[in-house]
Amino acid sequence: MKIIDATDTIMGRLASFAAKELLNGEKVVIINAEKCIISGSKNVVFEKYAHRRERRSIINPLRFGPKYPRRPDGILRRAVRGMLPWKKANGKAVFKNLRVYIGRPVEFKQEGKALLLPEANLKKLKVPRYVTLEDLSRHLGASFEA
Repeated sequence: MKIIDATDTIMGRLASFAAKELLNGEKVVIINAEKCIISGSKNVVFEKYAHRRERRSIINPLRFGPKYPRRPDGILRRAVRGMLPWKKANGKAVFKNLRVYIGRPVEFKQEGKALLLPEANLKKLKVPRYVTLEDLSRHLGASFEA
């Protein structure tokens, strides 16, 4: 089982790494999902995700999908799901081996250090504009305790 700390990591790179590990048969646990970042200006990112959330009511208000999450753990899970072969049985089976948590749960405090991804770290890449998943979730109207 791999425990990955999402603090100051770019969401897309983290999601692609997690998807590769899942397809290799590993169990992946991502902690501190609210501290993960999305690169880009605040207005553009907020507008993009708000449009995704309201797409459901624009197309057909009586339909029940597509559903996009508001909480940071759900947004990160959805990003990983987008990098898996979801329409095949293998993709759905390995997706069940992914766990994403807000903060660091008690059962993982006794574990050793969590894996940090140096190739996806914000400080190394020097991204000038970014939004954390916590800020994005609060903008979308999610309520959670970090």
